[in-house]
Amino acid sequence: MFKKILKAAIAMALVATLGLTGCSNSTPVESKIEAIKKPVVINLEGEDIGYPTPFSHYSRGPGSFKMALIFDSLLERGEKGYIPWLADKWDISTDGLIYTFSLKENVKWQDGTPMTAEDIKFSFDYYTKHPPVSNDLTVDNKSFIQSVEAVDAATVRFKVEKPLSILLGKIGNTRIIPKHIWEKVEDPLKFNTPESAIGTGPFVLKDYNKEQGAYKFEANKDFWGPKPLVDTLQFIPVSDSVLAFDKGEIDLTGNITTDILPKYQNDKEYKVLQNPAFWGYRLIFNMDKRTELKDKDIRQAFAYAIDKNELVEKVARKAAVPGNAGYLPVGHVWFNPNAKNYEYDIEKAKQLLQGKKLSFKLLTSNSNNTSNSNNSNDELRIAELLKISLAKAGIELSINSADTKTRDAAVKKGNYEITLIGHGGWGGDADLLRTAYSQEITSSQSPSTNSIPGYSNDQLNKLFEQQLYEMDAAKRKKIVFKIQELIAEEIPQIPLYNTTGYVVFKPAKFDGWKYMFDHHEVTHNKLSYLDVK
Repeated sequence: MFKKILKAAIAMALVATLGLTGCSNSTPVESKIEAIKKPVVINLEGEDIGYPTPFSHYSRGPGSFKMALIFDSLLERGEKGYIPWLADKWDISTDGLIYTFSLKENVKWQDGTPMTAEDIKFSFDYYTKHPPVSNDLTVDNKSFIQSVEAVDAATVRFKVEKPLSILLGKIGNTRIIPKHIWEKVEDPLKFNTPESAIGTGPFVLKDYNKEQGAYKFEANKDFWGPKPLVDTLQFIPVSDSVLAFDKGEIDLTGNITTDILPKYQNDKEYKVLQNPAFWGYRLIFNMDKRTELKDKDIRQAFAYAIDKNELVEKVARKAAVPGNAGYLPVGHVWFNPNAKNYEYDIEKAKQLLQGKKLSFKLLTSNSNNTSNSNNSNDELRIAELLKISLAKAGIELSINSADTKTRDAAVKKGNYEITLIGHGGWGGDADLLRTAYSQEITSSQSPSTNSIPGYSNDQLNKLFEQQLYEMDAAKRKKIVFKIQELIAEEIPQIPLYNTTGYVVFKPAKFDGWKYMFDHHEVTHNKLSYLDVK
């Protein structure tokens, strides 16, 4: 009632003001009321993940998703699948070789220049010469695009080398850059001026402090798409995200453990969401460095000697699910529940080792995992529990740790014997099995797509290729189920657990948070910040 009275009083005051200024300058009362509403400012936990252009951001999720606030793509990832974005419709030829996209009208770059099909063509051509950090334009390390044609200002046509099941998402998810800016840039890695951060997206980069790991984005007032719900979006460094949330320094925290969860669940001031299991930890074997790991019995011994339930209980504090030996986690649309499972069994592990005593170096991170823990180092805690558990079976681990970026770089180069690594991306297209297991794939910049050094399986490779070329979804799903069963039997790497942590926020401040259909983190979804119906 008080709010209604206040609104009426404001309206009367505005009417009186309009009477004084004269009819010729009058403005609707509701518009005046709207104009004096307090701007929506959202503060979130942050860290330095690089400059937010397609070429300079850090390869992990927080880097690519900040970049996507500025740069749009033909399609966007909605809650149930891909949705039209820069393209309002598309068509795929019956032979699967031609992809035609019709562009939305009146789209402009943040400097006011109109965007056309020439920008789309230029972006894909430029990425061929200068691959971005998140490069979706290759399959088996080769470009799948034969040509890109700007048919007219609003139509772009792609001709691909082969019909593949995964190409719509790859083409659709590629970020578009402005031709009039980037055509003059010979080395994109050195181009980090404000002009480099001009896109068509809903937010404009206003400030970036590398030393503090702080970012400030403001709503693009001339954005062509859904209206931004947030006026200012800031990412700031915090030492303890839960404490920072309780103090009002940030507006959402994803670091809630089950022991403090009731505090928020039992208070109507807060709203709690539980993340899907699309972020997880895995143990990767380097069979080039340690050839004895090519013995399946030894790999299975590892699997039996690891108590995943203990990891879920003691490290994730029950906010996780045990990893699936077939890799795709519970909750993935093509998860196969019939893949082999390895229940904790030390005696079985000893039998498989046949009296062998083995020792390995385990590489892990010593950096705080701010996305999936309560600012403790989950990876070191996992590593210590693995060391204790595996020792019971006769496998000795020596733990080597480094900061996350150093560890990721070592994994990319294959400089490890066994590594423990955590990352997102587990909810993506099932072709992620091929990128994680096929020897045909070289290590990419993303930790979620690193293959296993020294491992190759002819049967798996044939199945990977079959699912890649199978355009019928039902038939492809059957192939993917077979892949999971074979992966579980071979166990060339060990998924440990997938987090299902809790997100807490105050809906009175902001209640627009949305998940992408294949991703675990609401703050990474730019649709969260937009009035998407």
